[in-house]
Amino acid sequence: MPDDAAAARDAAEEQSAFSHPPVDPDAIASYGDHPDQVIDFYAPRGETAPGILVPLVVLLHGGAWRAPYDRRHVTPLAGFLARRGFAVANVEYRRGAEEGSAGASASGSGGAGSGSGSASGSGSGSAAGSAAGAGAGAGAGAGAGAVSGSGSGSGSGTGEGASVAGRWPGTFDDVAAALDALPALVREALPQADARRMVLTGHSAGGHLALWAAARHVLPADAPWRADRPVPLRGVVALAPIADFTVADKLDVCGGAARQLLGEGEEFAERLPYADPAFLLPTGIATTIVQGRSDIVVPPAVAESYADAAAKAGEMVGLTLLEDVGHFPLIDPAADACAVVVEEIAQLAW
Repeated sequence: MPDDAAAARDAAEEQSAFSHPPVDPDAIASYGDHPDQVIDFYAPRGETAPGILVPLVVLLHGGAWRAPYDRRHVTPLAGFLARRGFAVANVEYRRGAEEGSAGASASGSGGAGSGSGSASGSGSGSAAGSAAGAGAGAGAGAGAGAVSGSGSGSGSGTGEGASVAGRWPGTFDDVAAALDALPALVREALPQADARRMVLTGHSAGGHLALWAAARHVLPADAPWRADRPVPLRGVVALAPIADFTVADKLDVCGGAARQLLGEGEEFAERLPYADPAFLLPTGIATTIVQGRSDIVVPPAVAESYADAAAKAGEMVGLTLLEDVGHFPLIDPAADACAVVVEEIAQLAW
């Protein structure tokens, strides 16, 4: 259990991260029929030379794969990246349902469609929640063009709210479908973006999904998400990722979120080779983890275990440990840690 001082620091960092107003995207497109199967696109700010394409950052939000925490809480980070010259795709995906509601079980729903809706218009997804909560309201808007929706954030930053973590297999279906649909959507929504210079990044549970998405080519042969070849990436920058489910489960990270995502009992062990990045090594893709040493939400031991597993598999994973930094400054544009994140992305992308 964290001590009182650590808990107070974490609360202050969380409040700062979620104090920024949401940043509306320049375009929104669907990659499937479900309301959560959408991607927000942010064009690079500032002047760019005609015909010069810029790197694309694909952003996967965190929130312990739980329903109340949608993509809106990382829109300030998306805007921050856009102001630094990147094109940004902020991906939404299906998360766990509220307890007692339809679809709350870990079995989740079936495969996601990979259709590519139109990528025009702007608008906002669900309203951002209170800073004292986890930041983002439940229920992202659907489709292209103007998107509406409302909801206030609830629950705690550690993810011990009243919803189940993720959907099996729906959460994974969505991330795979979004990445598969992305090249076509980017050509329409972000003509300034160079999809050949793509960096995947994600925070917390989103960091897990970024690592997993980059490893689809090493999934077991019978995995429905397996890719024939590596995703064409410049690399992955995972921010305090839930990167090793076995260690995360032992530490009860985010209230047992990893076990909720995969299922209890035998299901957890059986599904690890299909879902746990620590099982999916080596990837052959440049990977960096940025982690706060003072993180009490996803402790550094989780990232360190993943880096150790990579080394044993013959792959070097960069691990940047930031002193006196917790979980939330990595996505807080006002924090020095966020500038470090942008620098790590730039080193891979440019």
